[in-house]
Amino acid sequence: MNAVTRRLIHRLHVVGPAASSGSWSWIMPSCCRFQSVSARGSTNVFDRITKKRQKNWAASLQDHHQFDYLRDEVGSRVADRVFDIVRTFPLALDIGCGKSHIAEHLSKDVVESLILTDISEKTLKQSRQSEIPTHCVLADEEFLPFKENTFDLVLSSLSLHWINDLPGALRQIHHVLKPDGVFIGAMVGGDTLYELRCSLQLAETEREGGFSPRVSPYTAVTDLGNLLGQAGFSMLTVDVDDVEVHYPGITEVMTDLQGMGESNCAWNRRSLLHRDTMLAAAAIYKEMYGVEGGSIPATFQILYMIGWKPHESQAKPAKRGSATVSFGDLSKISQPANRDK
Repeated sequence: MNAVTRRLIHRLHVVGPAASSGSWSWIMPSCCRFQSVSARGSTNVFDRITKKRQKNWAASLQDHHQFDYLRDEVGSRVADRVFDIVRTFPLALDIGCGKSHIAEHLSKDVVESLILTDISEKTLKQSRQSEIPTHCVLADEEFLPFKENTFDLVLSSLSLHWINDLPGALRQIHHVLKPDGVFIGAMVGGDTLYELRCSLQLAETEREGGFSPRVSPYTAVTDLGNLLGQAGFSMLTVDVDDVEVHYPGITEVMTDLQGMGESNCAWNRRSLLHRDTMLAAAAIYKEMYGVEGGSIPATFQILYMIGWKPHESQAKPAKRGSATVSFGDLSKISQPANRDK
């Protein structure tokens, strides 16, 4: 444990003894308070208390590990982006870490110390061991209990899509990063589960004369770069990846979403789904999206983002008007040069 980590832990209120031996300890900041309203008066779309309950319920399942496949895959891809940066990070933060799906793919040569945060206490208690010295902090992603310029690296995987105030959360991440620190995150995008969304909407319209939101609203990739820029990040990178998972039927899709703790928690959701509507949705899903062999696909659109906190050492764009070559000259590059005879 380095000096920076010791100073950070000293500022936190330690609750009880360590949960397990080794580098894992159980820490809770005394300033952390779970709230059901979003900060700064922003739009309150999600019921954060319900999301906490859903994640605690999912973590208490006897076979909870069977539902980790998507988080494990995306966590490994986030870790790959960390390895792409040739640098060692003395102290990193993983926001909404779940069971620590990123840390198991990292090494202590890249990240020397790691702080894990999540809204769910039961999920944190199931954090996986890694070779990196790790400490768990029970905290809401919307209210980070850390001081300015604390972390060299901030990570997040499949958590930010449940944030009410995403612009505010990105500003907080920017706040806790040190200058020249980097944020690397992944969240589900707007086209996620479009097969399930369309099937349920068509079935409800047919059987009930209208439909209600059954799948959570997600951020569009076209908005993500603007949000990062408005939060103060520079040298932005945003890319998209589709992960397609095949299931026997719609029941298995919805069962796995519950097991992941990814059930809808929007305030305007309807908890009741009639049996005949469910049967109609299953038939529509099979008819519209079924593949050879009888399975149905569920698409998860994953948005990856990288943003740096500005620092004077970073490369800066050239001044406007300083170019020495015209775009009009680009078409001449492939032409053979005229030679004097």
